[in-house]
Amino acid sequence: MRPGGEGSGTTRTGAAHAELRGFGWRPLGRREEVISGLDLSFSAGQFVLLAGGSGAGKSTVLRALAGLLGEAVPGEQTGTVEVSAASGMLLQNPADSLVAATIGREVAFGPENLALPRDEIWQRVHECLSQVGLAYDASRSTSALSGGELQRLALAGVLAIRPGLLLLDEPTSMLDDDTADQVRRCVVDAARATGATTVVVEHRIGPWLPHCDRVVVLERGQVVADTTPSAFTAEHTPRMLNAGVWMPGAPDPTPVAVDPGWVTPDRPGSALQAESLQVDLSVRSLQGNVSHRALDGATTALQPGELTSFVGPSGAGKSTLLAAFAGMLRPSGGAITGAEPPFARRRSKDLAVAAGFVPQNPEHGFLRTTVRDEVACTATQLGRSVDVDGLLALMRLDHLAGANPFQLSGGEQRRLAVLAALAHRPGVVLLDEPTVGQDRHTWAAVTGWALAARDAGATVAVATHDHSLVELSDTVIQLKNGQAVG
Repeated sequence: MRPGGEGSGTTRTGAAHAELRGFGWRPLGRREEVISGLDLSFSAGQFVLLAGGSGAGKSTVLRALAGLLGEAVPGEQTGTVEVSAASGMLLQNPADSLVAATIGREVAFGPENLALPRDEIWQRVHECLSQVGLAYDASRSTSALSGGELQRLALAGVLAIRPGLLLLDEPTSMLDDDTADQVRRCVVDAARATGATTVVVEHRIGPWLPHCDRVVVLERGQVVADTTPSAFTAEHTPRMLNAGVWMPGAPDPTPVAVDPGWVTPDRPGSALQAESLQVDLSVRSLQGNVSHRALDGATTALQPGELTSFVGPSGAGKSTLLAAFAGMLRPSGGAITGAEPPFARRRSKDLAVAAGFVPQNPEHGFLRTTVRDEVACTATQLGRSVDVDGLLALMRLDHLAGANPFQLSGGEQRRLAVLAALAHRPGVVLLDEPTVGQDRHTWAAVTGWALAARDAGATVAVATHDHSLVELSDTVIQLKNGQAVG
């Protein structure tokens, strides 16, 4: 979220003081408030980690501070929100903030709307792209970027306006370790250099703790801990683990045992092979549509009864390979064999019978206006029974059965997408970053589903940066520059 149309002519500087008093929020279509009577303030110049379980209200607080609620996000607000300086927010889904066709124009958007001199605008563009590790030319098409690269681009756009209040929602959740470290250093350096008040939401909190002045933990929209990082780990670890917070040094949770009847396919999954696979994606540019090679001779295989993880840096081709296996993308060279007819040539209903695909952006798959109907949608179309209530309880979404899928938090949407794509029990299960935005409890549910499907004979593959999920895999495929290298 960046400023637009204000034409101030000056750069906004100075750390912001921010305060919520008696704050409450009820999303459109929900009967009850997700946050009620919240009092919370942030002192100028503080670096604050805002933690809590999935659905605790963290993203709602950030959106309130950014001024997004009630306009960009419909609903009813109570209480007051006061912020003393301009804010910039990195959204949980970076694609939601895209406004330009090229990465240079994207980063320039905020400074342009501050009416800065052209030389200063483009100096900031190049500096911020370098800070977040996007080594592409400024004319690179935004549609040619991976999800992780879009996350870094969105961060560059926020940093370019040098806000007094810097709001970051899961800024490293879709990044590999090296890139996440770089982005984290970039955020910390920018916050310290500008003095901006900084509020970071992240589920994997350990790497952020050394950089924070304060840790605030939310549970069901209320503050349950507000302390220093050292006191937080020393005094609150048992309670935080119970609340689902990923505490540093704690062992991974045990995946939930999922009823085999919920995941067992009608027939075992297919053995699928990618042979010298090439995929060219058409992307927008200032010169019109151009082709970008996302996979360049990738060769690998998926086996029934196995969980395979695709790993590698952002932009390596993980999501493209997963989508190609799912029949979502047709190869421009090579082939995917093992299913007849090939998935890419099947009609949607025939494809759904065989394969379930969860995209990196969960909103792209939603078709219904309630969570309950979304879970039942595909199974109903295929004439298959589904225990909607049981599945919602498993994924801790039962209290949201009547909610609109587009009004859920990012983590809730991702769990709903898993159920919507897989409740009909397909033999091939393909998941793109399924554990992003999950707390310990919901991570255990998502991974439990993937493992149960594998054990029931399904062919299961994930694209992920989650080391905890990778450790549970039977096979790990490393991708680099569009090729499977190990």
